[in-house]
Amino acid sequence: MKSSKKLSLLLVMTLILSLFLAACAGGSDKKDGDTSKEEGTTNADTKDDGGDLVIATISDAAKLDPHLSTDVPSANIQTNLFDGLVKKDENDNIVQNLATNWETIDETTWVFDLRDDVTFHDGEEFNAEVVKKNIERVLDEEVGAPRAFVFEVITAIEVLDEFKVQITTEFPFAPLLAHMSHPAAVMVSPKSIDEDYAAMEDGGEPGSVINLNPIGTGFFKFESWDPGTQIKIVKNDNYWGEEASLNSVTFKAIPEGGTRLAELETGHAHLIEPVQPSEVELVNDSGKGMVDEKISSSLAYVGFNLEKEPFNDVKVRQAVSMLINQDDILQGIYEGYGVAAVGPLAPGVFGYDDSMQPLSYDPTAAKELLAEAGFPDGFKTTIWTNDNQQRMDMAVLIQEELKQANIEVSIEIVEWGAYLDKTANGEHDMFILGLSNPVGDADYFLSQLFHSENKGVSGNRSFYNNPDVDQLIEDARKENEETKRLNLYKEVQEILIEEAPMVYVHHQAYLTGVSNQIEGYWIDSSGYYKLQHVRFGE
Repeated sequence: MKSSKKLSLLLVMTLILSLFLAACAGGSDKKDGDTSKEEGTTNADTKDDGGDLVIATISDAAKLDPHLSTDVPSANIQTNLFDGLVKKDENDNIVQNLATNWETIDETTWVFDLRDDVTFHDGEEFNAEVVKKNIERVLDEEVGAPRAFVFEVITAIEVLDEFKVQITTEFPFAPLLAHMSHPAAVMVSPKSIDEDYAAMEDGGEPGSVINLNPIGTGFFKFESWDPGTQIKIVKNDNYWGEEASLNSVTFKAIPEGGTRLAELETGHAHLIEPVQPSEVELVNDSGKGMVDEKISSSLAYVGFNLEKEPFNDVKVRQAVSMLINQDDILQGIYEGYGVAAVGPLAPGVFGYDDSMQPLSYDPTAAKELLAEAGFPDGFKTTIWTNDNQQRMDMAVLIQEELKQANIEVSIEIVEWGAYLDKTANGEHDMFILGLSNPVGDADYFLSQLFHSENKGVSGNRSFYNNPDVDQLIEDARKENEETKRLNLYKEVQEILIEEAPMVYVHHQAYLTGVSNQIEGYWIDSSGYYKLQHVRFGE
C-alpha cells in the first residue's frame, strides 16, 4: 500500500512498527513441541487462554435432549452442559450438585434442598418449580422419554418453597439417589421445555427445540452442531460452581481408528476415544500421548430378537451362545483389555454375584441343542452392527464361528442413529451393542435390558418377556434390606443366563488416547468424559 505524502513521519513510523509486531506475533518459526494452529492444533498459547480441546471420537451424538437420548456419545456432550441434583465423583460416590442436602422423611418421602444461586445458560433461574417441571417432562407419556423408568417410581413432586422440593415414591426405593445421578435426571431450562411443548402442539416431534439448542446450567454451554461432523461447546463464564479451565471443546466424529490415531499424533486432537487395542502401544510409544485405561461397568453383548424365529426358541439362543468363543473375542479383538462377562452385571455393580456360572463355549453341545430345536442343518440369519471397528470385527468373528453349525450369517453395518432406531423398532435378527450403567445399581441395568415394559427404545431391544423376571425386578426395587435384595438379583441373573436373551460378552475397558499437552482428564465407569478440570499444561 502506497503512503500518502500528507502522512506525518510519526504516523508512518507507527504503522511500520505495528506491522512489524504483527508479523512477529504470527511468525512460522517453531520450537520442538510447538502446537500452533498452523500445525492443526487449537491449544492455548498462554495460561490466561484456556484453549480449545479437540476430542476425536468414534460417533456423533444421536440427540442432545438429555431426556430423550439413550447413547454414550450423546451423554458425553450432555454431561458437560447439564447438572442434576446429585452426581457421582471420581470414586463413584453420590455427592451434592444442584441439591445441597437431602433427607428421607419416611420410607417413601424425600426432601431436597436446592442451590439458590444457579441460572441456566439462557438466564432462566433454577428453583424447585424447575425440578418439578423437568421430572414431569421425563414422565410425560406424550414426550415418550425412553428413560422414563428412571423416575417411574415417583408419584408426586411437591414444591415446598422456592428452593425445597419433596419427592414421593410409590414404594420404598433404595436406588433413588443413584437414579438421580443418571444423565436423564439433569435439569433443562424451563423456557426450553415450554418452547418444546409449544412446538409439539404445532406438530413437531418431542425434543425438536431442545435437540437444536440444549440449555442447561453446566460449566460448558452449547455453541454449534454440524451433524455427522462436529459439536462445539464453550465455557460458561457464569457457572455457579468452579468454572471450566478450557475456553471450548470440539467433538469431532471420526469413525476410523487409524484416522483418530493420526489426529492425536499430529496434534489435531488432544483426546481420542476409543483407542483400538492394537493401537495402544503405538500411542504409548508415540511421544505424543499415553493411553488411559478404565474398566467399565458397561456390558458388551450380542442380542437376539426374541420376537423373530428362530430366536424365540431358548435352545437356539443357548446354542448360539455356546458357539461364540468369548475368549476369542476378548483376546483376538480386544487383546485382553476388559473383563469377561458371566451374566449382565459387571463386578462392582450392586447386585453382581461372583458365584454365577456362564453358558460356556461348547460347539458339540450347541449342535445337539440345534438338532433338538429342529435345526440340525443350521439356518440363515443376519447380524447388525454400527460402524464401530471392534463391533465389526466381532461380527466377522461370530460369522465364522457360527459356520461350524451351518448357521449362515449376513453382516449389515448401519449408521449409528438409524441403528438405534431400527433396533428399537425390532427390525433386526441379531445385533451387537453395549450398555453403560451410570447409576451402578442392578435395578437400572436389569430393568432397562430385560423388563417387558421397556421393550424397544427404552433398552430391551431383545424384546425379552418373562413375567417371573419382571416380578423379581419389581420385588428387588421395593426391598430395602440389602441381603434380601441381593438374593433377588441373584435369582434374576440365574434365569437370564439360562434363558440367554443375549450373549454376555465382556465388560470393556475404556481406552482413551490422552495428549501429553493436557492434564486433569478422567473418564467414569460409564464412559462419560469429565472435562471440568481438563487444562493445557505448561
